[in-house]
Amino acid sequence: MFTGLVSAVGTVVQAGERDGGRDLAVAVPWLGIEPGESIAVNGACLTVERVIPAGFQVHVVRTSLERTALGMLRQGDRVNLERALRAGEPLGGHLVQGHVDGIGTIVGASQRADARLFDIRVPDEVAGVSVPLGSITVDGVSLTVNAMPSADVIQVSLIPFTFEHTTLGDRKPGDAVHLEADLIGKYVQAMLRRTPGITPA
Repeated sequence: MFTGLVSAVGTVVQAGERDGGRDLAVAVPWLGIEPGESIAVNGACLTVERVIPAGFQVHVVRTSLERTALGMLRQGDRVNLERALRAGEPLGGHLVQGHVDGIGTIVGASQRADARLFDIRVPDEVAGVSVPLGSITVDGVSLTVNAMPSADVIQVSLIPFTFEHTTLGDRKPGDAVHLEADLIGKYVQAMLRRTPGITPA
């Protein structure tokens, strides 16, 4: 479990194919990483396969490659990172599983006073559980849905700190981003689908 509060931006130092999946080696500023621990990489929960000098290596299996944009990462790319939430730690963002529900596309970017606004086209499974002022995770960053300009577009607002301390500051229209819809919304929708006579939107 994660919170969507990015605790470091890492750099991919090696990427290569193996056994139908993909190995990623990531340099990080942390100490004390352990094999087997979970780390969210751009919002996708991955397991540390081995510790390397100044970082860690993960193996992304084929099913994860099919659901994410991790296969597009190359040496030198920056990634948002978050270590798993420990019991007793503050929940500063929202409940995040590290399961990518879909890939969105930034279709617009604008500046409003000191906030950067992104319009993101999202797949149906994300749009169906998104509501204005609800939570959404974009590339591992906990954000609030500022508005929904259309049925398949959400708008998020980035404060300067988020823009400067995550990879979202690098994003521009046309870029693909990982999306995880609000956990509570997904469970509510699933329960409604199992309720006779109710058809959720």
